Amino acid sequence: MEYNQTRNIMNKLFLILLVAASTLYLNYFFGIRKGEGMNSRTRAEKVNSGTLTSINKDMKLGAFSVSLSVKDLSASKEFYENLGFKILGGSMEKKYLIMKNENSLVGLFQGMFTGNMLTFNPGWDENAQNIEKFDDIREIQKQLKSTNIKLTLEADEKSSGPASMMIIDPDGNVILIDQHR
Repeated sequence: MEYNQTRNIMNKLFLILLVAASTLYLNYFFGIRKGEGMNSRTRAEKVNSGTLTSINKDMKLGAFSVSLSVKDLSASKEFYENLGFKILGGSMEKKYLIMKNENSLVGLFQGMFTGNMLTFNPGWDENAQNIEKFDDIREIQKQLKSTNIKLTLEADEKSSGPASMMIIDPDGNVILIDQHR
Protein backbone atom coordinates (compact mmCIF):
# COMPACT_ATOMS: atom_id res chain seq x y z
CA MET A 1 0.00 0.00 0.00
CA GLU A 2 2.79 2.39 0.88
CA TYR A 3 4.53 1.56 -2.41
CA ASN A 4 1.38 2.50 -4.39
CA GLN A 5 1.04 5.84 -2.55
CA THR A 6 4.69 6.68 -3.26
CA ARG A 7 4.25 5.71 -6.89
CA ASN A 8 1.11 7.90 -7.20
CA ILE A 9 2.95 10.86 -5.67
CA MET A 10 5.90 10.33 -8.04
CA ASN A 11 3.55 10.12 -11.03
CA LYS A 12 1.83 13.37 -9.99
CA LEU A 13 5.20 15.12 -9.52
CA PHE A 14 6.34 13.88 -12.92
CA LEU A 15 3.13 15.15 -14.51
CA ILE A 16 3.49 18.57 -12.82
CA LEU A 17 7.11 18.86 -13.99
CA LEU A 18 6.11 17.82 -17.50
CA VAL A 19 3.36 20.46 -17.65
CA ALA A 20 5.71 23.13 -16.23
CA ALA A 21 8.47 22.26 -18.70
CA SER A 22 5.99 22.23 -21.59
CA THR A 23 4.61 25.61 -20.54
CA LEU A 24 8.09 27.14 -20.34
CA TYR A 25 9.00 25.68 -23.73
CA LEU A 26 5.82 26.96 -25.39
CA ASN A 27 6.16 30.42 -23.84
CA TYR A 28 9.78 30.60 -24.99
CA PHE A 29 8.98 29.29 -28.48
CA PHE A 30 5.95 31.52 -29.08
CA GLY A 31 7.61 34.50 -27.35
CA ILE A 32 10.50 34.37 -29.82
CA ARG A 33 8.09 34.04 -32.74
CA LYS A 34 6.18 37.14 -31.63
CA GLY A 35 9.37 39.11 -31.00
CA GLU A 36 8.89 39.16 -27.23
CA GLY A 37 11.64 38.51 -24.77
CA MET A 38 14.44 39.09 -27.28
CA ASN A 39 17.29 41.40 -26.51
CA SER A 40 17.96 44.20 -28.99
CA ARG A 41 20.82 42.32 -30.69
CA THR A 42 18.71 39.20 -31.31
CA ARG A 43 15.81 41.35 -32.50
CA ALA A 44 18.07 43.32 -34.88
CA GLU A 45 19.48 40.07 -36.29
CA LYS A 46 15.96 38.76 -36.92
CA VAL A 47 14.87 42.04 -38.55
CA ASN A 48 17.96 42.08 -40.78
CA SER A 49 17.49 38.44 -41.77
CA GLY A 50 13.86 39.12 -42.71
CA THR A 51 12.41 36.66 -40.16
CA LEU A 52 10.94 39.50 -38.09
CA THR A 53 9.21 42.33 -39.91
CA SER A 54 8.38 44.69 -37.07
CA ILE A 55 10.45 47.83 -36.62
CA ASN A 56 12.47 48.63 -33.55
CA LYS A 57 11.81 52.38 -33.48
CA ASP A 58 9.14 54.25 -31.61
CA MET A 59 7.23 56.41 -34.05
CA LYS A 60 6.22 59.87 -32.98
CA LEU A 61 2.73 60.13 -34.46
CA GLY A 62 1.65 63.31 -32.66
CA ALA A 63 -1.82 64.12 -31.40
CA PHE A 64 -4.40 61.34 -31.48
CA SER A 65 -8.11 61.81 -32.10
CA VAL A 66 -11.10 59.85 -33.24
CA SER A 67 -12.69 61.29 -36.38
CA LEU A 68 -16.41 60.59 -36.50
CA SER A 69 -18.66 60.85 -39.52
CA VAL A 70 -21.82 62.45 -38.11
CA LYS A 71 -25.30 62.91 -39.60
CA ASP A 72 -26.21 66.08 -37.71
CA LEU A 73 -23.31 68.27 -36.62
CA SER A 74 -25.46 70.37 -34.27
CA ALA A 75 -26.82 67.33 -32.45
CA SER A 76 -23.34 65.80 -32.16
CA LYS A 77 -21.89 69.11 -30.92
CA GLU A 78 -24.53 69.31 -28.21
CA PHE A 79 -24.00 65.66 -27.23
CA TYR A 80 -20.24 66.04 -26.83
CA GLU A 81 -20.61 69.36 -25.02
CA ASN A 82 -22.80 67.51 -22.51
CA LEU A 83 -19.86 65.12 -22.03
CA GLY A 84 -17.65 68.09 -21.16
CA PHE A 85 -16.04 68.66 -24.56
CA LYS A 86 -15.26 72.20 -25.78
CA ILE A 87 -14.68 73.35 -29.35
CA LEU A 88 -10.97 73.45 -30.19
CA GLY A 89 -11.19 74.00 -33.94
CA GLY A 90 -13.32 73.91 -37.06
CA SER A 91 -16.70 75.59 -37.47
CA MET A 92 -20.34 74.82 -38.12
CA GLU A 93 -20.05 76.60 -41.50
CA LYS A 94 -17.18 74.34 -42.55
CA LYS A 95 -19.23 71.32 -41.39
CA TYR A 96 -16.63 70.04 -38.93
CA LEU A 97 -15.63 70.59 -35.31
CA ILE A 98 -12.68 69.41 -33.29
CA MET A 99 -13.84 68.90 -29.71
CA LYS A 100 -11.57 68.53 -26.67
CA ASN A 101 -12.01 67.27 -23.12
CA GLU A 102 -8.71 67.29 -21.20
CA ASN A 103 -6.34 65.28 -23.47
CA SER A 104 -9.15 63.61 -25.43
CA LEU A 105 -9.94 64.79 -28.94
CA VAL A 106 -12.96 63.97 -31.06
CA GLY A 107 -13.38 65.28 -34.61
CA LEU A 108 -16.98 65.62 -35.81
CA PHE A 109 -17.31 65.68 -39.59
CA GLN A 110 -20.62 66.01 -41.44
CA GLY A 111 -20.67 64.74 -45.03
CA MET A 112 -16.88 64.64 -45.48
CA PHE A 113 -16.23 60.89 -45.38
CA THR A 114 -17.95 57.60 -44.71
CA GLY A 115 -17.28 55.71 -41.50
CA ASN A 116 -15.10 56.64 -38.56
CA MET A 117 -11.33 56.70 -38.36
CA LEU A 118 -8.43 57.01 -36.01
CA THR A 119 -6.37 60.13 -36.70
CA PHE A 120 -2.80 61.06 -35.82
CA ASN A 121 -1.24 64.47 -36.42
CA PRO A 122 2.58 64.37 -36.54
CA GLY A 123 4.07 67.65 -35.35
CA TRP A 124 1.12 68.62 -33.16
CA ASP A 125 0.18 68.09 -29.55
CA GLU A 126 -3.43 67.66 -28.37
CA ASN A 127 -3.89 71.47 -28.43
CA ALA A 128 -2.92 71.71 -32.13
CA GLN A 129 0.33 73.36 -31.03
CA ASN A 130 3.59 72.57 -32.78
CA ILE A 131 5.90 70.15 -31.03
CA GLU A 132 9.64 70.42 -31.50
CA LYS A 133 10.55 66.78 -32.17
CA PHE A 134 8.36 64.67 -34.41
CA ASP A 135 8.68 62.15 -37.20
CA ASP A 136 7.86 63.56 -40.61
CA ILE A 137 5.04 61.72 -42.32
CA ARG A 138 7.32 60.63 -45.17
CA GLU A 139 9.66 58.92 -42.65
CA ILE A 140 6.69 57.21 -41.00
CA GLN A 141 5.50 56.09 -44.43
CA LYS A 142 8.92 54.58 -45.29
CA GLN A 143 8.95 52.66 -42.00
CA LEU A 144 5.44 51.33 -42.55
CA LYS A 145 6.28 50.25 -46.09
CA SER A 146 9.34 48.41 -44.79
CA THR A 147 7.00 46.28 -42.65
CA ASN A 148 4.80 45.49 -45.66
CA ILE A 149 1.86 47.51 -44.35
CA LYS A 150 -0.29 48.45 -47.34
CA LEU A 151 -1.03 52.15 -47.68
CA THR A 152 -4.39 53.15 -49.14
CA LEU A 153 -3.29 56.79 -49.53
CA GLU A 154 0.36 57.81 -49.77
CA ALA A 155 2.17 61.06 -49.10
CA ASP A 156 4.43 62.30 -51.92
CA GLU A 157 7.88 61.27 -50.72
CA LYS A 158 9.52 64.05 -52.78
CA SER A 159 7.50 66.76 -51.02
CA SER A 160 7.91 68.41 -47.63
CA GLY A 161 5.50 69.97 -45.15
CA PRO A 162 1.80 69.11 -44.95
CA ALA A 163 0.78 65.68 -46.23
CA SER A 164 -1.56 62.79 -45.49
CA MET A 165 -1.50 59.02 -45.68
CA MET A 166 -3.98 56.28 -44.81
CA ILE A 167 -3.72 52.67 -43.74
CA ILE A 168 -6.28 50.10 -42.66
CA ASP A 169 -5.70 47.88 -39.64
CA PRO A 170 -6.38 44.11 -39.75
CA ASP A 171 -9.97 44.67 -38.58
CA GLY A 172 -10.81 47.23 -41.26
CA ASN A 173 -10.38 50.35 -39.11
CA VAL A 174 -9.14 53.30 -41.14
CA ILE A 175 -6.14 55.20 -39.76
CA LEU A 176 -5.40 58.68 -41.10
CA ILE A 177 -1.98 60.19 -40.49
CA ASP A 178 -2.40 63.86 -41.28
CA GLN A 179 0.58 66.23 -40.95
CA HIS A 180 -0.32 69.93 -41.01
CA ARG A 181 3.17 71.48 -41.13
